[in-house]
Amino acid sequence: MRRELLAVAREAAAAGAAVLAERGRGRVAADTKSAAGDWVTDFDRRAEMAVRDVIAAARPHDAITGEEYGHTDPAEPSGYRWSIDPLDGTANFVRGIVYYCTSVAVFGPVDGPAVPAAGAHPTTAKTAPKQGAVAPEEGNSLAADGAAMDAGTHGWLAGAINAPALGTEYYAAAGDGAWLIDSTQVAGSGSRRGGSATRAQRLHGGDQNEAGKLLATGFGYDADRRQFQVGALLGLMPGFANVRRIGSAALDLCLVADGTLDAYAEYGTQEFDWAAGALIAAEAGLPVLRPRTNPGWQAAGYLDFDALPAEQATH
Repeated sequence: MRRELLAVAREAAAAGAAVLAERGRGRVAADTKSAAGDWVTDFDRRAEMAVRDVIAAARPHDAITGEEYGHTDPAEPSGYRWSIDPLDGTANFVRGIVYYCTSVAVFGPVDGPAVPAAGAHPTTAKTAPKQGAVAPEEGNSLAADGAAMDAGTHGWLAGAINAPALGTEYYAAAGDGAWLIDSTQVAGSGSRRGGSATRAQRLHGGDQNEAGKLLATGFGYDADRRQFQVGALLGLMPGFANVRRIGSAALDLCLVADGTLDAYAEYGTQEFDWAAGALIAAEAGLPVLRPRTNPGWQAAGYLDFDALPAEQATH
């Protein structure tokens, strides 16, 4: 079933990415949503509809939660729910910066029918691994993605992220590892991946003992939250040589999974931002922390999760 779900996720992400690939040269017209810089474009909306059409055709009884059109429930629910971000990295997309993508993931029953309500964060209360922890054993979905599972009854089952301007597709099914297809081998992007430019490459993350580590992060639109995030970043920097701000949480997680970046931590992301990317990073054998509250921390890679400030609903 997970591989069938993965096939749908990949097809849906490719459909969304095909809409984004229609982008021409120059700046794209955009409207603001919650704040200045929080943009939405016609491409966001059309890409989400393309993703929804694929899922609805293949899985008509599944629920869907999308960034632009919210949550929809079928008349006869299957117990599976899709979380989609049609355009993660809209600000990059508007300005012609290549780091943007379509992200699609599915949550559903493993041994039981439970499925979270729209907007819920399906995590356990497991303690996040500390810096230097041994990577989980490959192929073991509960070990590799412990935060995604609830006593083995339900979890994130499959996810795909398609970045058309980069020519890359990342995907994973729980227990089957994380994979990358890179059709272009963009200069300066992922030189550490190796392997064929078109054949699927299994991902294993980077070397936790490597010098010159890079930490990826992101910032919100609210001034108070941004101040909180900057303060938290200062506490995370020991052990890292520098920081990178890619502008897409989904791709941040993928770049940690393929070893381009060493770790990622961000406060205040939404489920559709991390759903697919967190599964991909976990299936690459990396420690992963999903938000336990909303807002909360999303993190992946070898960093000290205990150094993350307490999650505060006021930020």
